[in-house]
Order: sequence, then structure tokens, then C-alpha cells
Amino acid sequence: MNSRPLALVVVLLVWAAIYLPALGSLEIKGEEGRRILPAVQMIETGDYIVPKVGSEPYLRKPPLINWLVAASFKIFGQRNEWTARLPSVLCVLAVALVFITVARVSLGATGSTVAALIWLTSFGMIEKGRLIEIEALYVSLFAIAFVCWLSWWEEERSLWLTWIVPWLFLGLGWLAKGPTHLFFFYAMAIAVLWRSRELRTIWNVPHLIGLIIMVSIFAAWAIPLVKMTRGGHVAQVWSRQFSGRLAGVGFNFGGWALNIPRSLGYFLPWLFFVPLLAGTSFPSDGKTDIAHVGRDHRSRLERAASRRIDVVRGLVWGIAIPLLIVDLIPGSLPRYTMPLLAPFAWLLGSILTAETVKWPRWLGERTFSLKHRQRAIALLSVATCAAVCAYALAIVPRLQARQKVKTVAAKIEAVVPGSERLYAVDPDYQPFLFYVRRPIVYVRRVADLPGNASYFLVQPNNESAAETARQWLPAFPRRVLSIQDYRGKRVSVFAIDKR
Repeated sequence: MNSRPLALVVVLLVWAAIYLPALGSLEIKGEEGRRILPAVQMIETGDYIVPKVGSEPYLRKPPLINWLVAASFKIFGQRNEWTARLPSVLCVLAVALVFITVARVSLGATGSTVAALIWLTSFGMIEKGRLIEIEALYVSLFAIAFVCWLSWWEEERSLWLTWIVPWLFLGLGWLAKGPTHLFFFYAMAIAVLWRSRELRTIWNVPHLIGLIIMVSIFAAWAIPLVKMTRGGHVAQVWSRQFSGRLAGVGFNFGGWALNIPRSLGYFLPWLFFVPLLAGTSFPSDGKTDIAHVGRDHRSRLERAASRRIDVVRGLVWGIAIPLLIVDLIPGSLPRYTMPLLAPFAWLLGSILTAETVKWPRWLGERTFSLKHRQRAIALLSVATCAAVCAYALAIVPRLQARQKVKTVAAKIEAVVPGSERLYAVDPDYQPFLFYVRRPIVYVRRVADLPGNASYFLVQPNNESAAETARQWLPAFPRRVLSIQDYRGKRVSVFAIDKR
């Protein structure tokens, strides 16, 4: 696929077919509410430094994803599932575009397009990329940094470009999920440089400047946050987040034992092509017979071919070792290995467009012709698109009939008049609040409720305080709704009986 416009059209069509159908048709689920509710509060309060869930600061994750959701809400003027999830699917698209542009020289016109298709159609990316989850954002930022660095390094571009620009995206990755992605990035960089016998080149001034810029991007948010909150508490939360994973808090042996198989599942359906690594050989430049070119040009082509082989071998080590290390950590989850999707796409993009590709001996040692490879890539891409479209048309309508979060919100709206504010007393994480179309005011204690409050919501631990509250005398609170959500958590709505 030598035409860049054609590659762009193909990538856009595949992306649209996979990531747009029924994007906003299902209610928020899982951790999506923790990305959306702080964004809503940021818009309403104007405080974009301290993300909050309910009445309390949410310090476990940096706020980049909240900022993007808030920006989407403001740009489109709508607060719904579609506008909330749009930043994720756009991030996924951005990586595919970087593959077919930045990596075009290194991977070739066809190889870069194949890598983009692998990225878009991998099960792991489809699962997370259609939700407003941190993985879609921070894995995409990692992928952009990785593709830029490896492309420019392989092309022997300027050190200032190669070792600074990718760190801008790594810095944004810090604002998405902290520094965990750096483990994967440096695993790739070190493995590739080691295989190429250029590991010492990692020590250079532009790299140092890139690191400073990366840390500065995170510090630009973290320093004001510490000043606006209790600095010791912030550090404690971050430390607990990191140490809890390493210590295996809540360790479950059954889940831990399945970490590696489930992580490998993220690479499907392309995982089946990994055995081709054993029988692949690369051309000098993809099309030129180096025996009939000048000595200088031949030397350059031989160096390029050697470097490409070193990159492939380095990526094999750079993918395999981090995957094993992360999955064997007691508190780890399979999704923690998702940054490896981009290096995997690059690796298979190289393999599936190589000069000679054979299945290993234990699979018959048959040649996998270019024609058959092209058919397989096209078939898997089309089948994935068709499967997602079928899901959107046949399964999503059935899932809509079983929605649970919106049901809770509807029951609350039935007892709270549209003209009234709903005060939420220390509500913790309640995703149904996103669907309550009433002005919501968060307070920490029942005693903080103002005298003009007419309706308020409490959790069980605050029910006694609500029933005995006296700030409305001679009126008194009366329970008008008690409901249990799909997680088994109960909330009650009180109205001030002013008879």
C-alpha cells in the first residue's frame, strides 16, 4: 500500500467501523464514573487542579483524563456517554495516524499501514478504547512516544528530535497515570540499543533535557496540587497506590495465575502470527538488489538491513521480559501490560511485510507468501470490523434493556422536583449521579447542609444524623426514597417536611 492517501482512507474506515458504532449507547460502567464525575465538577466549580469524586479529592490518579472529558463536554455542549468517550477513540486514532506517517520510512509504506491496522484491531485496544478509561489515554501517549523515538532513531535523525520530542508525550503520560509507562518505554529502548550494540548512546545531553521536560510537565500540575491540599496526604495516597500493587494487597491466586494468558489475549487475533518470527528474513531495503549498487550505497543498505533485524530482535526481548515481570507481580492485573500493544504492532508490521516469511518447522515450515499475508491481514481487519458492527446492532439493544445505573437516577429524579437542588452528603463514588439532571451540591456532613436545602442524599453511615438533624426546625427530614444499586450499596433521599 504505497499510496499515503489510500492508507489514510483505510485506517480511517477501520477506525470508524470499530470505535464509533454505538459508542454512546450504553450507560457508564466500571471506573468510567471516576473519569467523568470529576470532569463535571471541574466545569461547575472552575477548579481544574484538584479532581474530586463526590465531596472528597480524588488523588489516586492524575487529572489528564478528567481534563479531556471536561474539554469534550464544553466543546460539544453535551454531557453524555458519547462526548465522554470521544477522547479515548480519538487517542486511539492518533496512534494509528502516527504509525502511517512517522513510521512510514522505518516500516515502509505497507508495514506502517499494517502496524496501524494491528493497533486498531487488537482485542485489548478495542476493549479499552471504546470506554473513557485511563488505559486508552496513557497507552496511546506511550505508543506515540515509542513510535516517534524508534522511527527517528532507526532513521538516524537529529539527537535533539529523537531524544526530546517523545519525552513530551511521556510527560503527558505522567499526567494520565503516573510514571509506570516509563518501565515499558525504557525496556524497549534498552533492548533495541543493546541488540544494536549502541547502548552507550543513551547517555546524551538531549536525553537529559527530554527527561527534565517530562518531569516538568508533571510538576506543573503536581506542585499546585500539593499547595492546595495536604501535601503529606497526597504523597501517602500515591505511595499506597504503588506499594499496594507490589505487595499484592487483596492477592487472589486464581486471578494471578491467569495474568499471562489474559495479557496474551489482548494481542489477539494477531498473536497467532508470532511463530513467524522463527522463519523471517528481511531484505536490504525492501526492493533493491544490493549487488548492483555502489559501494557506499551498498554499505548504507546493509547497515539499514542489519539495524532492522536488530530492532526486531530487540523488540522481542523488550516485549517478552516486561510482560513476564509485570504479570508475575502479585498485585498486578493483565491490563497493566497494555503499553506493549504498540511495540507488538510494530514488530508484526515488520514481520508480515518481510521479504521471506515461513512458518516454523513444527508448523510445516511452509512459506507464507506475500499474497496470502495480505489476504490474512485484510480478512482479520474486515472480520473485526464486522464483529463490532454486529455487536452494535444485535447485542447493544439487549444490553440497553438491562441498564442499572440510569434506573437509580430515574428513581431519584421521580422524588426530587426538577426545580430543586439535590444535596449529596459525603456520597463517595456514585456513578448514577452523572444521570441525575438536577443541580447537585456536595457537602461533607449533614451538619453542613444549609437551612434552605429541601432534598438531600445520604449513605447508610449518615442516616442517623439525617434523621436527627434539627437545622430545619420546626420542619424535619423525612425519608422519601431508599434504594440499593447494582453494587449492593444503599443510598437514601430525604426531603424536608415543612408541614
